[in-house]
Amino acid sequence: MAKINTKDIDVLILCGGLGSRLGSITQNCPKPMLKISNKPFLDIVIGYIANFGFRRFILCTGYKSNIVADYYKKKKNNYLKILISKEKKPLGTAGAIKNAQKNIKSNHFLVINGDGICLVNLRDVLNFHINKKALVSIITIYNNDPTHYGTITLGKSQRIVKFKEKSKIKNKNNLISTGIYFFNKKLMSLIPKNKNVSLEYDIFPKIIDKKIYGYITQEPFVDIGTPQRYNRAKHFFKKIKF
Repeated sequence: MAKINTKDIDVLILCGGLGSRLGSITQNCPKPMLKISNKPFLDIVIGYIANFGFRRFILCTGYKSNIVADYYKKKKNNYLKILISKEKKPLGTAGAIKNAQKNIKSNHFLVINGDGICLVNLRDVLNFHINKKALVSIITIYNNDPTHYGTITLGKSQRIVKFKEKSKIKNKNNLISTGIYFFNKKLMSLIPKNKNVSLEYDIFPKIIDKKIYGYITQEPFVDIGTPQRYNRAKHFFKKIKF
């Protein structure tokens, strides 16, 4: 199988959410632009992904889009291409991806929620995705509390047989989604245009019969979805620099 160069793989970062769980913290700032170590968390996400050779980023914006767009317009970077895909109305996680379709050039592309990052080797995950000939590959970790995440059940060959968003059942071995995915572009045909559509509620549970796989990692996963997790992320990135 031909090797795929990461520089040819598009990266979509979902930056359009309201960040309502963060309360007043996001009143004047979209969640991915919250500061950690004196720079937006989104800079950390982009920097980590770029370490693996990815060069083309599409930022899917909505809430306070101008803050994201203005920042990256002023920020000079000679080796990364950063595009803005703005939604005129809230479209959900899947709808935002569909809205950005005209900007997606690669047959396989990386999608990541703009409020989290997992320190996994993304080249390894891409190889897993390609070798499985997957429609979707989801980076997963074990977590004792799945109430803020999607829980995943794997069958043979790491194929996902069940996906449930924000389960209330707490076990010691919950396998959860990190909100980081590799997609085959064929998935786009399953997402309707100009509608508010959720990956987690509307798409993933309905494509379990297709080739959707879970990549398991034990690498650290950090997100800023709540005030408590935002504070933990601040402490985490004091120790780890990108």
